[in-house]
Amino acid sequence: MLNQKTILLTGGTGSFGQKFVELVCQNYQPTRLIVFSRDELKQYELQQRFSKRDYPFMRYFIGDVRDKDRLYRAFKGVDIVIHAAALKQVDTCEYNPFEAVKTNIIGSSNVIEAAIDCDVSHVINLSTDKAANPINLYGATKLCADKMFVAANTYSGGSQTRFSVVRYGNVVASRGSVVPFFLKQKETGVIPITDERMTRFWITLEDAVKFVLNSLQDMQGGEVFVPKIPSIKITDLAKAIAPECTHQVIGIRPGEKLHEIMISAEDARYSIELDGSFIIYPTYIDYVNERARRAEQLGGSVCAEGFVYGSDTNTHWLSVEQLRSTIDKLGY
Repeated sequence: MLNQKTILLTGGTGSFGQKFVELVCQNYQPTRLIVFSRDELKQYELQQRFSKRDYPFMRYFIGDVRDKDRLYRAFKGVDIVIHAAALKQVDTCEYNPFEAVKTNIIGSSNVIEAAIDCDVSHVINLSTDKAANPINLYGATKLCADKMFVAANTYSGGSQTRFSVVRYGNVVASRGSVVPFFLKQKETGVIPITDERMTRFWITLEDAVKFVLNSLQDMQGGEVFVPKIPSIKITDLAKAIAPECTHQVIGIRPGEKLHEIMISAEDARYSIELDGSFIIYPTYIDYVNERARRAEQLGGSVCAEGFVYGSDTNTHWLSVEQLRSTIDKLGY
């Protein structure tokens, strides 16, 4: 689907963006792959790995999703947009709430408007498990963005632009994640644990990119795609990284959940289950008849009333040994 297409990636120098560029350069031949971000240093560093000399389709575009005019310029002639730009640190968003609103909500609105007016064919917004029943500002802004991208399919008028959302859990070793933090704390001999009962979803960057590419191929517009991924216990992660260290319980931080969910009981009423994923359909369709038809069409089943896909109720868990193997494969 990406061959001979022009693809633009907002937030293109982030953890997801760098892995996305790597996999596209290895496996596809797009007409152009545009990295859109506001950090010139990170763009310079990415250009050292993926230069226009070695990959003639690469383009680098400085810009901010808060700047609608810049988006209009960047989106001209673009077929596919992956919207990965966001302020994502929970603590930072709590302390700078309107900055999070301007990037995660207003910036998303700008992406939607520019995509429709520039006749972009497909747009995928990257979401987070924190957008399901959010308790912090980051999750609230991402839920708002999700709703905007789903609703964009109904007000795009005569435009053929289609919008969908991909929602997944914590990405292993992404910037600001717990893995590099634990590795640093390992040197002190003490690993701080917020709560020994805490669980999280777990996905690698490569698997996240592959799931986005699969969703891009399958999307019709309006879906929220959710991968089936394993859960981990935070104490098991600490044992995998630093088995010789002691644990110090420090308490849950403001805006932090004990467990994460990706499909709430309310979402489940609009959801279907497939072999490797779930799909949440928009509330504006005849969800009873339509989701049953689509479940049958895709070889899946409708989710039961009251179903919740949470990190604590998951049926797939990683052991300490599996966690250690994953971290070793990533080069840590």
